[in-house]
Amino acid sequence: MPLPFLTADRAFDTADDVALPHDDRDRWRRPYRPGPWRVGAAAVLLLLASFVLFAAVIIAATAPVSSAGVVFGLALVVIVWALRLLRMGTWVSAQGLRQVSLFSTRTTPWAQVVTVRTVQQPVRWLGLPRTVQGQALLLTRRGRSTETLPPLLTSHNADFLGRDPAFDRAADSVEVWADEYRRD
Repeated sequence: MPLPFLTADRAFDTADDVALPHDDRDRWRRPYRPGPWRVGAAAVLLLLASFVLFAAVIIAATAPVSSAGVVFGLALVVIVWALRLLRMGTWVSAQGLRQVSLFSTRTTPWAQVVTVRTVQQPVRWLGLPRTVQGQALLLTRRGRSTETLPPLLTSHNADFLGRDPAFDRAADSVEVWADEYRRD
């Protein structure tokens, strides 16, 4: 049985000579696969949500419906949190570059992008306050030279921890998008 969601991203792994392996440039896409840390955390959250949903069914059968509704709501919050965790990352399209975090989304049109470059600097380890020496993909926007933007990608975030070649491919892919679409 073919699994199209597994083969859709293989173009990024096998496209050695093609920098932008896609047909629809207007569609928002993440130019890398989610990392094992991110997928594992989302799986644990979904497992927790299944237990909470099971508890809600038991509460609905034995207690007032209002208390079961609260537990159902809690399960829904955990499911939304897991899905948002999977959606986090850097997305690109012909319109611009989108950075999705847990609580916000920032979209930068290509016309405002000055540079996208990889630098060596201290980066946060798995998003925690601890910093380690690593690589970061930084965005410089037009007219906002004093504002410090968070890195688009880091070599020690939940997508690339322990996957240095994957970070290099993803950073190169975002840089190619920026070179193709930004206007000087």
